[in-house]
Amino acid sequence: MSRDKSTLLYAETHEWVDVSEDGGQKIATIGISDFAIEQLNDLVYMDLPEVGKSFDFGEEFGEVESVKAVSPLYCPVAGEIIEVHEGLPDNLDGLNDDPYDFGWIVKIKVSDDTGLSSLMDYAAYQKQCSESA
Repeated sequence: MSRDKSTLLYAETHEWVDVSEDGGQKIATIGISDFAIEQLNDLVYMDLPEVGKSFDFGEEFGEVESVKAVSPLYCPVAGEIIEVHEGLPDNLDGLNDDPYDFGWIVKIKVSDDTGLSSLMDYAAYQKQCSESA
């Protein structure tokens, strides 16, 4: 499966969200955008949450570190972590190469989808990136 980044939702903090349904439950797959990866440059470390932990909208769930800075990862939806991309911290080059498929970070069972309405579509996100570049 290949994700089309133009169909994803985006947080102001550069996380992307792909929402799907599984048995009537919304599942959000979350990663960080290619723009964020390019801005961070040379990723060296990633801290991920444990499966089963719950986070509120906007809460920090992990961090990514580059040679330039440490950046928190913010939860763009409220819910419980149901899967973590365990191999990602050991293969950050894969995140650089393919941020929208290989680079997914966590999957969350959405408990409150009100945060989804505050996320941007691709066009709005591109505008934000062009204004901050």
